[in-house]
Amino acid sequence: MSWNSYIDNLISQSKDSGGRCHVDKACIIGLNGGVKWTTDGHEKAFKITPGEGADIALCFKGKDFTPFQTNGVPCEGQNYQFLRQENQKVVMAKKKEHGAVTLRSSKTAIVIAHTPEGGQQGCSKKAVAVIADYLEGMNM
Repeated sequence: MSWNSYIDNLISQSKDSGGRCHVDKACIIGLNGGVKWTTDGHEKAFKITPGEGADIALCFKGKDFTPFQTNGVPCEGQNYQFLRQENQKVVMAKKKEHGAVTLRSSKTAIVIAHTPEGGQQGCSKKAVAVIADYLEGMNM
């Protein structure tokens, strides 16, 4: 199975009613340890580092988002300012001039999407939910 196809699906799911996509890059990591399921070889891969993946997974696994509140959400060498978490499954963060990130966990994975500056994070949140819900339905 090629996990990279989920990147294309997620981006497509982020379209608004006018057909504009609000996700420009994405990835999926494992909930246990943060190892990437998608690869950086995809042209629209969100290229988080192994350390960033591990930090993200640790917060989601422990359902403790204090490190995000204190230090930001680490993605591609940037620390995005924590905005909020919902139901200990969704995290939203932003960084001026760098856009926003939306993360959502399933039973075994974390789906991560980047919204470019000027994009609508609500559309990204919807797209991340579609993929995470699908994974949940597959018991993943």
